[in-house]
Amino acid sequence: MCAGLGVHSLSYDCSANTKTNRQTYLCCHCLENKQCLAEPERAQYGGGIIVNPGFDHNIEGWTVFGKGAIKEPMSKEGNRFIVANNRTQPLDSFSQKVSEGSDTVSVMFKTNGSEMVRGGQVIAKHGCWTLLKGGIVATFSSPVEILFKSKNSTVEIWADNISLQPFSKKQWRSLQDASIERLNFPFGCGTNHHILTNKDCQSWFVDSNTTQREGFKFTTFTNEMKWYSTEKKQGEENYTIADAMLKFTKENDISVRGHNIFWDNPKLQPEWKLGEAAAERMKSVVSRYKGELIAWDVMNENLHFHFYEDKFGENASAAAYATAYELDQEPKLLLNEFNTIEYSGDEASSPAKYIKKLQEILSFPGVSEMSAAIGLQGHFASGQPNLAYMRSGLDLLATTGLPIWFTSKCGSTT
Repeated sequence: MCAGLGVHSLSYDCSANTKTNRQTYLCCHCLENKQCLAEPERAQYGGGIIVNPGFDHNIEGWTVFGKGAIKEPMSKEGNRFIVANNRTQPLDSFSQKVSEGSDTVSVMFKTNGSEMVRGGQVIAKHGCWTLLKGGIVATFSSPVEILFKSKNSTVEIWADNISLQPFSKKQWRSLQDASIERLNFPFGCGTNHHILTNKDCQSWFVDSNTTQREGFKFTTFTNEMKWYSTEKKQGEENYTIADAMLKFTKENDISVRGHNIFWDNPKLQPEWKLGEAAAERMKSVVSRYKGELIAWDVMNENLHFHFYEDKFGENASAAAYATAYELDQEPKLLLNEFNTIEYSGDEASSPAKYIKKLQEILSFPGVSEMSAAIGLQGHFASGQPNLAYMRSGLDLLATTGLPIWFTSKCGSTT
């Protein structure tokens, strides 16, 4: 409640007449003799997520907005309230930063050389405890400090039951061998248009060699299904190469994962205006290959980029998944990202951020029955991979109960 100085209160009629002369009541709590109170009632919902709503702790949590000053007087009856005075502009007032009650917290390892290595990350929520799981591979011999980090300096960081267990390579290997359930999981290889004309490539891809390996039974076309490959000029679709590659894979009993319907990277968009063009792209490619694919990457690299969200609103990606599912209910629909497990320094696509984005998609209307899967690219750089971080990330992603697909492997060697 706010009170203005020097304002006379009048009896307030809460009704309003519409053009149809039907009476409509506005939500303004029409309680007799309570339009102007000598003392305000307590804040509804206990203030919700507002800190110090009744000013029982002076003006803690509140700051000056603009210029002027704020203070906390007390009425004769003992009620505390806030006052903005010495104002010169309309917005000179008081303010408080509010959030939905969650923030990202990382565990960091600091070496003697002051290098900071992120070991894990979690989106911690107010009012409950959340497990932060992580780890590092020690490529140094100096002592380290363990600390916790949140970019939001206005929040408190609470921690309990903290554990850090070192493992030697021998111990790690013994635990790895004991815990991995060895399954005959699908294994494939990406391919491109050269497989249509290169006989050696065809032979290597499909022929079984009992002394080394079997032929690949799964593949992804690296570029041939992407929008910039199938519609180089607006309105001139050409699926000739993708169709021929799909014919080859079907003849050789090779399953195909579709890559991709959209790519969120702003540098890889058609030059023409989107809008209806994006809707037509979705309808065209998904309908054309309905029943032919085992999976689709719907919105590629949706954590690093947000081109479609900027163009069509914050639910653009989730809506794309809903439309893809409506057009074809059979394939698994993947959120395909890089650096989720291979690089702990990339906060944009951490396992915690990945799960949060996936939950946003799965909560969108029309996707409750969608068959989702986790798509992890492998953009590994040279050097020692952080196996402890990778394992903790996979453990966290596995809590979703969804299949985890390693969709590509890129790396450099020296």
